[in-house]
Amino acid sequence: MARSIVEISGHIIDSLILPKVLDIIINLGAEFEILDIKVGQRRADRSYARVQIDAPTPELLDHVLAKLKEHGALSLNDEVESAQLEPAPADGVFPDRFYSTTNLLTWVSVDGRWVEVERSEMDCGIGVDIEAMRAECIPIHRVKKGELVVVGHHGVRIQPVERQVPRAGFEFMSSAVSTEQPKGLLIQEIAAAMKTVRRDNGRILVVAGPGLVHTGAARHLVTLIEADYVQVLFAGNGLAVHDIESSLYGTSLGVYLEKNIRASEGHEHHLWAINAIRRAGGIKQAVESGLIQSGIFYSCVNKGVDFVLAGSIRDDGPLPDVITDTLQAQEMMREKVRGVSLALMMATTLHAIATGNLLPATVKTVCVDINPAVVTKLTDRGTFQAMGLVTDVEPFLRELCQCLELELASVAPRAAH
Repeated sequence: MARSIVEISGHIIDSLILPKVLDIIINLGAEFEILDIKVGQRRADRSYARVQIDAPTPELLDHVLAKLKEHGALSLNDEVESAQLEPAPADGVFPDRFYSTTNLLTWVSVDGRWVEVERSEMDCGIGVDIEAMRAECIPIHRVKKGELVVVGHHGVRIQPVERQVPRAGFEFMSSAVSTEQPKGLLIQEIAAAMKTVRRDNGRILVVAGPGLVHTGAARHLVTLIEADYVQVLFAGNGLAVHDIESSLYGTSLGVYLEKNIRASEGHEHHLWAINAIRRAGGIKQAVESGLIQSGIFYSCVNKGVDFVLAGSIRDDGPLPDVITDTLQAQEMMREKVRGVSLALMMATTLHAIATGNLLPATVKTVCVDINPAVVTKLTDRGTFQAMGLVTDVEPFLRELCQCLELELASVAPRAAH
């Protein structure tokens, strides 16, 4: 029988961390005994528990401890045992049994001293510079031969996401898909959070799919951009092309958005829009030359909003601004998410999941989609802090702008030639 003792502290009752820890132990086939527990008497008080874990084999015990770390449970052995470090055997290759990161705040024990891991990101390794006493998350393709990497789970400590105490409005860490809750109240709380972020000079990231244009929601996003509620925009070729098509011809995939009727030979508008931007040399050049006079990317250029367009195998064109190298797009997105305080993901599955993989758990995250499976996938893949709102994106953005007390921007597309 293998045995270990773990301790957890913080708001472990209010955040349901203690029940989750005990549930994991039982479900994985181990047993527990609570040796000590102190429960806070007020909401602001922190609680503490010391739990003994017995497992049939050392391997199972290690597996249980690894899972419990995600909820902040710290093995008492980790207090004195330094993390195991091994050199990377080659460029782009981690050592065997390397520690795979979460997006939670993480520390590693180096020579008996806890060092915070910089740039929290899930599904990476932890590189350690002993001389500088620094540790940071490293994507597998970026590690260099000989670089020291954390192996195993000893000497690693994680801080779980806890409820805000006292609670401050919208509970972003609830990881829930809201289908029944009053959407108006949630949208008001999202708006309040956005106001707070901007008041504190924080940055807001929007991740958007082409559905924003198809549903007529583009003008609402333009309103947010013009009011300085968007500092970074992540999307794909689709959103940009449909937005530019709408600006140039008043259509999206050949359908007039204002009239909801199909244009004659309207399917050509999509490709004509791509060709026009390629001829101009890029989106910024098209705006500066006066070719594009309205729309999401017109406002992004004029307001200085950073945008990253990551390509896919199905892209038409693509536009010159689209990054077609996946790793290059990831690196650009990693750079742009630094300093982001709130992420608003709307009407996109793949880009939402890709961005969620890059975000630290401290970033408040809202996912809005008509399909509840989108936010479920996001949370299942480890974006613990994501809050999902199941609704169509157009009424969501319209009500969000109203809650922010913004007048809708006038988006007048040019007539088709």
